[in-house]
Amino acid sequence: MDFNFNMPVRVIGGKGAVKNHKEIFSYYGRSCLIVCGEGSARLSGALTDLKAVLDELEITYGVFDTITQNPKTADCVAAGKAARDYSAEFIVGIGGGSQLDAAKAAAVYASNKHLEADDIYTQPLMLPPLPVILIGTTAGTGSEVTGVSVLTRTDGKKKSVSGDNYYAKVAFADPTYTYSVPYHFTVSTAVDAFSHAVESLFSNKADSISREFAKAAIPVIWDGLKFFYENSALPTDAMRDELYYASLYAGMALNITGTCFPHTVGYVLTENYGMPHGFACGAFLPAFVRRALEFRNAEATHFLSGLGVSIFEFESIINALVDTSKISMTAEQIEQFTEPWQNVKNFINTPGSFDKNDAKALLEELFLRN
Repeated sequence: MDFNFNMPVRVIGGKGAVKNHKEIFSYYGRSCLIVCGEGSARLSGALTDLKAVLDELEITYGVFDTITQNPKTADCVAAGKAARDYSAEFIVGIGGGSQLDAAKAAAVYASNKHLEADDIYTQPLMLPPLPVILIGTTAGTGSEVTGVSVLTRTDGKKKSVSGDNYYAKVAFADPTYTYSVPYHFTVSTAVDAFSHAVESLFSNKADSISREFAKAAIPVIWDGLKFFYENSALPTDAMRDELYYASLYAGMALNITGTCFPHTVGYVLTENYGMPHGFACGAFLPAFVRRALEFRNAEATHFLSGLGVSIFEFESIINALVDTSKISMTAEQIEQFTEPWQNVKNFINTPGSFDKNDAKALLEELFLRN
């Protein structure tokens, strides 16, 4: 059995996890900065619970609540400065993947004030980041358990940064914080988590451990996606619980293998057409599974059999959930989108490999309009 597993995050799961394990916060200092957005941290109840615990423990805190979707490196620099100004000893991130990724980056900027916005990709760190504690509010990215932060550079392009400096110390995994997520975003994050698990399953870097995590996530999330397809309704609380924990399994799989081409190509739809990240990845899942059928036929056939669908039914369900009907590209735009993609690691991870010519052909097939 070959595997290489490292996930140095203490994950505390269960309803009421923050309150029931409040002593954890005291381990990391007497002051912190809370990094979040304006919405889900409050709507979910997570921010209220956290403040109550910090007050009880007499830990002082500031709140940086302007992190939006697809967080900008410049905003993370500002959060890092806010942490320094507040003399924060640790950072708590609350929210979906965008806010959690921003909290990880803010911790790096906080202790490395020499870094300008995009230096996080190229410059060495002088000091280790501040400790980070994460509280997730969506069942999607699995950022709670990965050493990855996906940020938007100053040129508007998304790019990830990863490594040991981007792991949280602790993640509180309370599924009740996902109960307030609206329908459209619930579906998008589920598609994102499903993409993580499926891409990891067929990744060229997959090993025995990553496959087990992916296989634990896939049937649970697929049941959720079929429910959305058939009912166009919010899930029950029990289903939300299952989707949230499955998103963490998908994150653990992703943490080992990284993603494949749907994530990189999906950035085009997010950056240029405003499509939510999960749907942007899902738009390319049918093509990805078809490629798996070509290069990993036995595994892909078993995958579809486990879902109880043919490739045609799989495509129908995913395409119904991911509406790309309004996306139109010219040949010149496609050439511009694909030109930078040289030796992309996500492409190399893909079954049969993948290059910018493959990406160009796929974008033309799906979105080229005369």
